[in-house]
Amino acid sequence: MMKRALWQGLVAGTAGVLVMTLGEKAEQRLTGRRDSHVPARTLERLTGMREYPGRQPVPVNLAMHVGQGALLGVLRSVMAHAGLRGPWSSGKFAVVRITSDQILENATGAGAPPQTWPRRELVVDLLHKTVYAFTTGAVADALAARSGPGPGQRHAAVRTGRQADVGPVPRDRARRR
Repeated sequence: MMKRALWQGLVAGTAGVLVMTLGEKAEQRLTGRRDSHVPARTLERLTGMREYPGRQPVPVNLAMHVGQGALLGVLRSVMAHAGLRGPWSSGKFAVVRITSDQILENATGAGAPPQTWPRRELVVDLLHKTVYAFTTGAVADALAARSGPGPGQRHAAVRTGRQADVGPVPRDRARRR
């Protein structure tokens, strides 16, 4: 499962970044909002690269933007293979995506906590990260579904709802793929 989750997650995360980036570019044309250079500054600080004052190099910005999105797609793929699929799971994953950004940006000093941002910037960022999460989730779910239901889904199929008297599915059934 893990090999499949790895390559499928990289595909799903990259698809999510692509759709998010296209949405960001469309939004920026409508609103006049400039590019953020926080991803580049974060990557520079994480890797010890030379920091540039002012506008950041586009390749460094893209490397962080795409790299982080692709890598986090692996987590969403693992979720899908475990049986955590659909919009509910993509919503949970949106929180992970936003949290990942905030940990890296704040730990490096490249960003500030979201509660200190102008409200409009916060709403725009949350919207774009949600688009990423749901796109990544749709792709990860579709790819994982080709392997059949995940262990959690097989457990849920024993009897509808969460039941105290329904234990886990036997190990041999949980591992079937």
